[in-house]
Amino acid sequence: MGELYQRMALDLKLKNLAPKTGRQYLGCCSNFVRYHMKSPRELGETAIKEYLGHLQLRGAGPEVLKMNVAGMKFLYGVTLDRPKVAERIPWPKVPHKKPDILSGTEVTKLLKAVTSLVPAMALMTAYGAGLRVSEVCRLRVEDIDGQRRLIHVRLGKGGKDRYVMLAERLLEGLRQYWVKVKPEGWLFPGRKKGTHLHPTAVRWALKEAAKATKLRKRVTPHVLRHSFATHLLETGNDIRLIQALLGHASIRTTARYTQVSAKHVATVKSPLDLLGTKKALALG
Repeated sequence: MGELYQRMALDLKLKNLAPKTGRQYLGCCSNFVRYHMKSPRELGETAIKEYLGHLQLRGAGPEVLKMNVAGMKFLYGVTLDRPKVAERIPWPKVPHKKPDILSGTEVTKLLKAVTSLVPAMALMTAYGAGLRVSEVCRLRVEDIDGQRRLIHVRLGKGGKDRYVMLAERLLEGLRQYWVKVKPEGWLFPGRKKGTHLHPTAVRWALKEAAKATKLRKRVTPHVLRHSFATHLLETGNDIRLIQALLGHASIRTTARYTQVSAKHVATVKSPLDLLGTKKALALG
């Protein structure tokens, strides 16, 4: 793509999209250009559909197709200022699979099974505050406000700052951790001086803990975040509050993100069970 690649890269930065998303958009559009061996300026809607069909034939799933459509819409809608070219390209329907939700007992066992101190504390913080793995890895010492019981999450998804709760148990754990590690700058330092803990190290530590506890559920840092949100919902917290804590721009994202566990659903009384009781009067 040459000069156009640089222009699109700059547009992505100006739009403040996450670096990973930007790289994916650029990669999708570069592959599109390589497939047709022509400049995007010479290509239109038919060429985009042909390329997406090619990806499908090669076994690309709906997530991959959706990323490519997003990349094309950005390229034509923003960088080339020709939004009509891609506006009729439909968004692939991506099935939303319900993630495994860990019980409180399972979370406790997992956190206890993490053997390395820095990843263990990072994972406790991730669950205790519902943070994304990238957010917890980028926390700085000064982001922990023990007096106000708050954690300052800087430049979360979408480049937005937010505050989340600092649980008493987490604060106590962080104090003990600080005595042992004495971090400077990054709260969770990486192996190399001046760097923060890498998300891959956190994922690996959690994976090993899942093996040690013989947990059959799929476990990732994101599953801890799902569990945090679901546990808050199950204990009666308002979904708008959960939206703010998770840093979601849309309530619809939070609604997909949280789910009431089967165990919790089983405890809900059906109106049928209320018939013939005093509570039935409230039904009118």
